Order: sequence, then structure tokens, then C-alpha cells
Amino acid sequence: MQTANRATHLPQTVEPRNPGMPLDLDWVMRANANRSAIERRAAQLPARRSVKKDHQAAWLARAISCIDLTTLAGDDTEGRVRRLCAKARQPVRADILEALGLPDLTVGAVCVYHDMIAPAVRFLDGSGIPVAAVSTGFPAGLSPFHLRVAEIGESVAAGAAEIDIVISRRHVLTGNWQALYDEMRAFREACGPAHVKAILATGELGTLQNVARASLVAMMAGADFIKTSTGKESVNATLPVSLVMIRAIRDYHEATGIRIGYKPAGGISKAKDAITYLALIKEELGRDWLSPHLFRFGASSLLGDIERQLEHHVTGAYSASWRHAMA
Repeated sequence: MQTANRATHLPQTVEPRNPGMPLDLDWVMRANANRSAIERRAAQLPARRSVKKDHQAAWLARAISCIDLTTLAGDDTEGRVRRLCAKARQPVRADILEALGLPDLTVGAVCVYHDMIAPAVRFLDGSGIPVAAVSTGFPAGLSPFHLRVAEIGESVAAGAAEIDIVISRRHVLTGNWQALYDEMRAFREACGPAHVKAILATGELGTLQNVARASLVAMMAGADFIKTSTGKESVNATLPVSLVMIRAIRDYHEATGIRIGYKPAGGISKAKDAITYLALIKEELGRDWLSPHLFRFGASSLLGDIERQLEHHVTGAYSASWRHAMA
């Protein structure tokens, strides 16, 4: 019963799993990125996208449903995870959710380190909210390969329904696409029934062209989602990087018919930024991607700002940010 409950919000219950495909190096090497055009497109989006009142509230509620509420700190405790899971179950004050007509709104998932999987599963029991775990030597991905694969299996056995893996950046930086494909394929197989998100650590890949090529290779190897960052790099999610990855997803869908999810992570902390990302997804991929099974935010503080905006929408007053602590 517990497993069934956790599965109700899982992407693989809505979309077919990505089976992957043989590595197509011709396709990979054709992937390029026009930096000036990409940056121009990215700069235009927040300047011309503005939604107000009920429309803004609706977009923000959608953003909440797509959040992977995350704690990845060295001082994580069961108490902190319990409070985070309570926030995941009720992300906004109950009277505000009632006023919005969304009493059952929850986040998309709760994301934790391996040691916190068991308590997170326990605290989310019956909620339908899956537990995601970062894995494969997160965040650097430099532990021995067999240990990275084993870590995935341990996390799945502990109850994680989604696994956020990190790739070896050196494979991208040296253009060793076969090695990246083989690594990602092994990670995908180790995940078994668990949904797999491939973290590219785009801030460490050097160029937008590398981002485009790494995105394609990860999808060819079976990634169900591609994700920008660990949140630990000096540069995390950005609109130009997102545009490159989203267009790679679009190309993969056009070629294979398989929809791959997208997860920007790190540095997205304001409600207005969340709306900008949702608008980008809608314009580039379409409405099908505006749901938790194909889009997630990797965030923690973002929810607090969204809650403040929704409280203002309902009551006409802003509350202090400290009243919306995550854990």
C-alpha cells in the first residue's frame, strides 16, 4: 500500500519510460549552440512576460506542484526532514489553499541524501509524494564507479522512487561521448523501476555546445529527466542553459516520440523567476510539459517566496519571509 501511494505522482505512471537508443555520434556532433542568439532569446523572456492577479496565482500554484522540495546539507537530521515533509504535504497555509480552491495541493517530490530516504518515506506515507535521492557520489561524481552504481541500488532498496545521478564531467570536457553514454546506461539500469534524472552540472561543462551534446547523450542512454545542476556549483540553472537543454528535449521527442522531463536546479528562489521558467517551457515544449511528470524545480527557498506571493494575492498583505521557513 505504501508503494502504491508513493507511485501516484510518479512520472513513469503518466509517461512511458525512456528506453534509450544506441549512441548516434553523428547526431551528437551535429548539435551546436549559437550563444548570441540563445542569450538574446533568454534575455527577452523575463522582460516581456508578466502575469497578474488570478493568472499569476494559477501559475504559482502550478510551480508549487512542480517543486522537488530539497534538503542537501551536511547537518540534515530526521527532525529537519520531518518538518520538510510536513511542508511538502501542505506547502501553503491551509486557509490560503482553501481560498484558492486548491486544498490538496502538494509539491512534486522531496529530495534528500541517501541516509534520509527512510525517514522521508516514513513521513510522506500516504501522501502520494515520492522521495527522490541524490546519488552516484553527489555532487562531484568522483567516487569509484562500482560504488556509484551500488549507491543507486541502495537508495532504490531504501525506498527512493526517483534517483538524481551526476555524470562525470570529464567525459564531456574531453569529448568522450561513448564513455558518458556507457556510464549513463549503467546508472539507468541500476535504477530499475526508479525514475532517473541526469544532472549535467552545466556550470562545469565549459560551453553551451557541450551542454547540448551532453543532453542528447544522456537521453540516448535512457535518462527520464535531464537536470541542470547539483546546486553546489558556482553557476547553476540559467535561462540560456535551460533553452539549450529544452531544445535538445524537443529534438529528441521529435525523433523518438519519447517525452523527456526537465529540471532546472540551483539559484531559483523568486516567484517571478519560476513563472519565467514555466513560460519558457510552455513556449518551447508546449503545455504537455507543464506538469510534475515532465517538469520540476530543484529548490528549497523558492517555495517560501511563492507562499508570500499567494498570501498577498488572498489577503492583500505581505508577510515576513521568516514566517515561511522550509524546515
